[in-house]
Amino acid sequence: MAEAKLAEAPATEAGIEVLSVKDLQAWYGESHILHGINFSVKAGEVVTLLGRNGAGKTTTLKSVMGIIGKRTGSIRFDNQEIIRTTSDRIARMGIAFCPEERGIFSSLDVRENLLLPPVVRAGGLSLDQIFTLFPNLKERLSSQGTKLSGGEQQMLAIARILRTGARFLMLDEPTEGLAPVIIQQIGHTIARLKSEGFTILLVEQNFRFASTVADRYYIVEHGKVIDGFANSELSANMDKLHTYLGV
Repeated sequence: MAEAKLAEAPATEAGIEVLSVKDLQAWYGESHILHGINFSVKAGEVVTLLGRNGAGKTTTLKSVMGIIGKRTGSIRFDNQEIIRTTSDRIARMGIAFCPEERGIFSSLDVRENLLLPPVVRAGGLSLDQIFTLFPNLKERLSSQGTKLSGGEQQMLAIARILRTGARFLMLDEPTEGLAPVIIQQIGHTIARLKSEGFTILLVEQNFRFASTVADRYYIVEHGKVIDGFANSELSANMDKLHTYLGV
């Protein structure tokens, strides 16, 4: 029997550029972090930002989400300029951000964490669809956040944003600190979401994991994109990756 689809197909045609970032500059207070970031993401892709710690990858995601106070340049989503758009309005456009620290509410149980974020667009996953992706969560519905393992917390953090109706997902270091079996499950989940038409912008330190899910890569160094290539070009770029990342 064919596997049930998770959600309705997105309106945006696959292969169409859905996010375009040009000359993105960003600051934390007086600290200038991004120095002209340029990259794009097409609908239905998994695009990975690679780079060492402190390169500006997380700041890039936060800038797209509108949670960096000072930023200049251009961020276009679905052909709309959003560089001056507030984060709540960006969320309603269909972008969701899963932070590295996961941000679940430790005093709430799994069900409460899942139901807390508002649905901002039609097409969000139901609880039953989420449990298809993360059966562990169904078994832990009444467990408080503090009782969950690191892997279960990560599953919950991703599951929450799938309820909102967002079709463009930004995942920041989703495999950080997780056991290999959980990393494999996260990889299967990303592949499933991609097959259902979700678009994913991924920040990862774990290059070996990224290589199993990504369509394209951008290398970020000192607040700039210094290189980029498709997964099909990976073998030809391994020497450069060793230099960039020390992998």
